[in-house]
Amino acid sequence: MRPLLLGALVGVVFGWSSAGAEAQDPEELFRKISPSVVVIRAKGRAVDSTRGLVTFSEIGSGVLISADGKVMTAAHVVHAMDEIVVELPGGETVPARVVASEPAADLGLLQLARIPKGAQPARLGDSYKVRVGQQVLVIGAPYGLSHSFSAGWISAKWLPNTAYRAMPLAEFFQTTATINTGNSGGPMFNMAGEVIGVVSHNISRSGGSEGLGFVVTMKSARYFLMEREWAWIGLEGKVVTGELAEIFNVPGGSGLLVSVVPMGSPAWDMGLAGGDRTATIGGQQIVVRGDIVLSMAGIAIKSEADIPKIRERIGAMSTGQPFKASVLRAGKLIELMGKAP
Repeated sequence: MRPLLLGALVGVVFGWSSAGAEAQDPEELFRKISPSVVVIRAKGRAVDSTRGLVTFSEIGSGVLISADGKVMTAAHVVHAMDEIVVELPGGETVPARVVASEPAADLGLLQLARIPKGAQPARLGDSYKVRVGQQVLVIGAPYGLSHSFSAGWISAKWLPNTAYRAMPLAEFFQTTATINTGNSGGPMFNMAGEVIGVVSHNISRSGGSEGLGFVVTMKSARYFLMEREWAWIGLEGKVVTGELAEIFNVPGGSGLLVSVVPMGSPAWDMGLAGGDRTATIGGQQIVVRGDIVLSMAGIAIKSEADIPKIRERIGAMSTGQPFKASVLRAGKLIELMGKAP
């Protein structure tokens, strides 16, 4: 997988520089930037503790960022999903696939199957210049209500692994702009109409918006989705080591226990299989009866840190270049072949 958008190209297409940009009236600004905002509807599978393998749906938001049909969104909306459809302004729907995803930063990038007529990409801004107290706009689909607009202010800026440790790689803006279910993945704009972040989540005791919304900065989005050679493989699961590895009789003492394999992903195409039951082991509920990946692309899986190494190595390969995976399946060692996306 090649770098998704070369830095120089991004600078030309999106106008990184904000020189000369002037704040605009919110009503006028909404009309200008709203056409770049999309609704994302996704379907996936998960393993339920009582019902086994079940299907579920997810709804979120996104923003069109390039003329060739790339859409930026939140990873938790699209990561490991079987089917993704993007709804554009006017109601047209277009199938999409994941081309990059980093759950630890809650960022995902989609590629539309076709380019809709009149598609209007957003301009990307420089989140480094954003200061606490600046006014911002959020557009998304809270509870499926598309193109809903809210305004607020930047109330704090959080470095990675400070505000929300479940997503340790993300740099966050904290905002008072209203964020609810369905806003996830939608863009945050500055008053010059530039995207400066991607909506992630809110913190709420009531379940509704309480003015504690968190948005991944554009600095993080550029790094994880545009500047690095990350291959989205569709590897979802839990690295087992120590006592867990002994319980599963894992050769070498470690591996990735696969939970789900998204349809159409490189992992799916190479024949990896996920689990269909859950078991509670040592107080942890774990998806079981899936493949255990011992190594992939020449990298042995010893810890969670090895998963991004695999993504980087495969991402640096030429499209279609083969790679091997060593897999433990139902107690037998097998070898599977994959192709770099």
